Amino acid sequence: MTEASQTIRVLLVDDEADFRQVLARRLVRRALVVAEAEDGRIALDRIAAEGFDVVVLDVRMPEPDGLATLERIRSLFPGVEVILLTGQASAQDGVAGILAGAFDYLTKPVHIDHLYAKIKQAYERSRRESVPEGVAFISSRHAHRMSEAEWLASLGTMASGIAHEINNPLAIIAEAAAWLRSRLDQEGLAPESLRRFDLALGKIEAGVDRASRITRQLLRFSKRDDWTRRPFDPVELMTEVVDLARRMAMPKGVEVAFAPLADALVLVSDPGQVRQVLVHVVTNALQAVGPQGRVTISLERENQAVLFRIQDDGPGIPQDIRDRIFDPFFSTKPPGQGTGLGLSVSRDILERLGGAITVTSRMGEGTTFTIRLPLGEAAGNA
Repeated sequence: MTEASQTIRVLLVDDEADFRQVLARRLVRRALVVAEAEDGRIALDRIAAEGFDVVVLDVRMPEPDGLATLERIRSLFPGVEVILLTGQASAQDGVAGILAGAFDYLTKPVHIDHLYAKIKQAYERSRRESVPEGVAFISSRHAHRMSEAEWLASLGTMASGIAHEINNPLAIIAEAAAWLRSRLDQEGLAPESLRRFDLALGKIEAGVDRASRITRQLLRFSKRDDWTRRPFDPVELMTEVVDLARRMAMPKGVEVAFAPLADALVLVSDPGQVRQVLVHVVTNALQAVGPQGRVTISLERENQAVLFRIQDDGPGIPQDIRDRIFDPFFSTKPPGQGTGLGLSVSRDILERLGGAITVTSRMGEGTTFTIRLPLGEAAGNA
């Protein structure tokens, strides 16, 4: 029993009394100071009167529900960390909660040791962020980066869990759709009925394909540790991406121009992850331009970094959404055509590779994405 664990004050908020009381007893055994509230209003009153370090909050409660209560806690008590509890069927609420400022979310039934570990992590973050200026042992910038890393780690865990949960029913739906399609020609249906069945199956297959793309991106987002950095030629990699882009652009009549570096260059990074980012950004550029449009791709060396620029002559990105395009699940594409994860995942990949991505845009003139990556240890040999 540590001194730190004795000082952690936890408020459990859940309208299911039996569940709440059992959870409270098990946390008390782990030397936490635990109080209970049966709804959001009581929780807010208790936080104001008694003060807590961490709130464990059920999402599905009578008004105000967990997300509304979370919003009030973040507004009135910004120093209090919130961990959400959701049912397996309400993972979307967990996503919304993370984006609204929750420390993390766990699904019921809760593994007590996992919850206990999350409470301690949340408490440590609240302590770092509450250290007065001049007393901190780490800089505010470092504290921010640690906090951001925890948020990304939580989001990665969440993303992986959601993707695996979705993949199981997707596989069942896809298998059933394939069986139905195999039966169509054998059932002797009238032409009109056959057309309607074919149309319905097409919608099912398209939906499965879109959901599968989302889960693949979620899994890429969550897998951060199996990357391999090695020396490679960025011009050669970009040439592969350009060849792919030109094949994609041909049916639309879009021109893809490429201005590679004349000098030999070696980049030390993960070529697979860099390729994924480049393909996504170039694909976005191709989708932004109309028929007979133009996408220009160039490489530059800037001191000990390489810059990939992808410029399109499309309509541009409005100023009011320019700052949101890297947010998870934000998309300007029509429903069914975008996951809202591509640019968020791309930025995360680049930051973990020591790089960055920026955007400039003018309405009616087009958009330019600039990807910057450090050359790495082989820079001096280039």
